[in-house]
Amino acid sequence: MLEISLPAHPPFSLAEVAESHGWVQLPPFEWHADIGLLSRVERLSSGQVVELRVCEHSDGVQVEVADELLQAEEQEVVDKVDWMLQLDQDLSPFYILTRDEPRLAHLEQAAKGRILRSSILFEDVVKTILTTNVQWSGTIRMVASLVDGLGSRLPDEPSRSAFPRPERIAEADEAALREVGLGYRAPYVLELARSVASGARDLEGLKSTDIPTDELRQRLLTIKGVGDYAAASLLMLLGRYDFVPVDSWARTMVSREWYHGEPVGDAEVQAAFEDWGAWKGLAYWFWDWR
Repeated sequence: MLEISLPAHPPFSLAEVAESHGWVQLPPFEWHADIGLLSRVERLSSGQVVELRVCEHSDGVQVEVADELLQAEEQEVVDKVDWMLQLDQDLSPFYILTRDEPRLAHLEQAAKGRILRSSILFEDVVKTILTTNVQWSGTIRMVASLVDGLGSRLPDEPSRSAFPRPERIAEADEAALREVGLGYRAPYVLELARSVASGARDLEGLKSTDIPTDELRQRLLTIKGVGDYAAASLLMLLGRYDFVPVDSWARTMVSREWYHGEPVGDAEVQAAFEDWGAWKGLAYWFWDWR
């Protein structure tokens, strides 16, 4: 049993990260709230498929892997967990702003503010595409079918799989992706997988780029199936909070909060959080609508 302890920039709560949005309900994540365990099946670059078991520990988290790992594999696990949980993120500038806002003043004490993300951006993009124009239950079904149908199996528990690699999806055809329930999104996911697998599109490079947010947003919008809502959601996962991911729920809540229930559009939603500047997406995400 390999055990790795990783520090987190305070304040930190594994439960708050895990429950920050719906990703934790999508395989290969599993969240066991009763014991505070976040589990994930992960295919490493070496091809080895392992289960990562993450619990809060001391000033961060402890990661357990049942399998023996080479040094490079162990470092890959460290890097992936650090990215998924945003362990090194310093939200102090945001917390300072929230102290004077009753709807957000609780965030610092509750250690809220981090958003769970997948180990690679490709997975986040695919999952985001699968949230568009569908109820959440449909997203869960599509992701589960994709992972079960094309993901690499966990050797000791073959009913569980890692999220499929871009190369694996690229080998499929549109009909196969439609068979696992992706519907009209199948050609979008297939084109994205093939562009990433061929090296024509470098999604992982976007995780560390320092290009302006507007330019990064434009790059995301070049992905078929990614519109304004999806681009804003992906920017949030990349730690860029300049845009609010506007959907029907956001319009409804902003309408009730500031417009007495009158219909509003995307511009009104963005304007409602304009004073938060580079943090407005995060302010929206954790706003206490009650």
